[in-house]
Amino acid sequence: MRVELLSPPRSVVDSGRAHGYWTRLLPLLAALACLTRLPSFARPLWSPDEGYLAVQARMLAHGGELYETVVDRKPPLVPWLYEAAFALAGSESLAPVRALAVLAQLLTAVLLASLARRRWGDRAGRTAGVLYLLVSVGLNPEDAQAAGFEVFMLPCTAAAMWCADRRRWAAAGAAVAGAFLVKQTGAAVLLPVLWLYVRTGGGTRGGPARLAAGVVVPVLCAALVTDPAGFLFWTVTGSAAYAAVTGSELHVLARGLANTALVAVGCAGLLPPVLRMPRPARAGTGELWLWLAASAGAVLAGFHFFGHYYLQLLPPLALLAAAGLRTAPRDRVLAAVLVSACCCALFLAWGLLAPRPELAHAQRLAEATARRTAPGDRVLVWGMHPETYWLADRAPASRYLTAGLLTNYSGGRDGPRVGEKYGVAGAWPTFRAELAARAPALIVDDSRGKPYASRRLPSLRGVLDAGYAEVGEVDGAVLYARVAGGAGQP
Repeated sequence: MRVELLSPPRSVVDSGRAHGYWTRLLPLLAALACLTRLPSFARPLWSPDEGYLAVQARMLAHGGELYETVVDRKPPLVPWLYEAAFALAGSESLAPVRALAVLAQLLTAVLLASLARRRWGDRAGRTAGVLYLLVSVGLNPEDAQAAGFEVFMLPCTAAAMWCADRRRWAAAGAAVAGAFLVKQTGAAVLLPVLWLYVRTGGGTRGGPARLAAGVVVPVLCAALVTDPAGFLFWTVTGSAAYAAVTGSELHVLARGLANTALVAVGCAGLLPPVLRMPRPARAGTGELWLWLAASAGAVLAGFHFFGHYYLQLLPPLALLAAAGLRTAPRDRVLAAVLVSACCCALFLAWGLLAPRPELAHAQRLAEATARRTAPGDRVLVWGMHPETYWLADRAPASRYLTAGLLTNYSGGRDGPRVGEKYGVAGAWPTFRAELAARAPALIVDDSRGKPYASRRLPSLRGVLDAGYAEVGEVDGAVLYARVAGGAGQP
């Protein structure tokens, strides 16, 4: 009797091999994602962006309307994300949002690993995922550890490239739209997606229409769900003064050089294989170089060079490093990982140990604000620290949560282009009307000698002179309480 031993089908073997690969890699990436985001849980708040989003979420939860009574120069996805997290877990802590940021970083790493593995094999996939997470903290902790816009934008950009690599054009377009709806510069990933479409021939018929629909439909839906005119103004047309090149050029240039140097240190393990990539390894990486170039253009946009802008460079850099190392000896790969791990440890120590004086100032200011007001009172914090509202648990008296929106200081300007006439178009009449309709119980002038000081702004100075008296000072910030019987308006 003859017995034949039948081999399993190739698809079953490949499926089992892939399952084993991911069951080994996913726990490693998850552990790295948790480790690299550990400092984010060490402080109640990392940046004014987190504070702004937290205050926005509370305003939305209490009936505010995005782009009408709740405004910012950003698309809606991250404010909605904060609102949802607060609805589920309460608004007293940002820990739930920080947990979502860990998941966002893990998803980005997994997508990059999948992209690299599909192109260059198992080792390249592991290399891309691990290197990305190690370099993801290579900035000032205020920029790298905050649960800000870029952290939630990166999974969308990676997903756009992942889908385009598989010729899933509608999904790729939707991922591009998602990146844009997190932050406008996320749309830069559309360039390498289009390059991939042209290079691959597009696959099935109707690819351009599917890609266009994937991009346009989610953006239109977001505009319709909010306020279409307000959405267009706040996300596209209303930021001309913010994006202008003039004003504080040396200050902005110094910031750009400092943050570029920090990224170079954080990416010390990645840059050599990228810059010395052998010519054979460059084959098929054109869209990755274009992704890196488009991301660099996004960093340059507006010439502000804030540190968190640089996070957009890291996914394409990790993939290019994996490409450069795919044929390298094992010791070179290990050296790149070791250098990246050492740099990662340095930045993690910075995040865990370095003092945050501005956070301490905002906490003291919030304590003073809470002492001098009742829970139902509205207050106005005139400065660049909207987190004071959240820390004090007091509602803002205006939809404009920072002085920057009313003076253009938020773009890092500290020269002649700061003042009432440089604020967002139409903001000052609305601001005056808000204060006249319901005067704040307390006004906190947190300008501390900055160009947006109240004495330089006739409208705000008129409000203070008409119905407020100085009642205290905290680290140079002056507190003004409403005088009994005072108008509280110009």
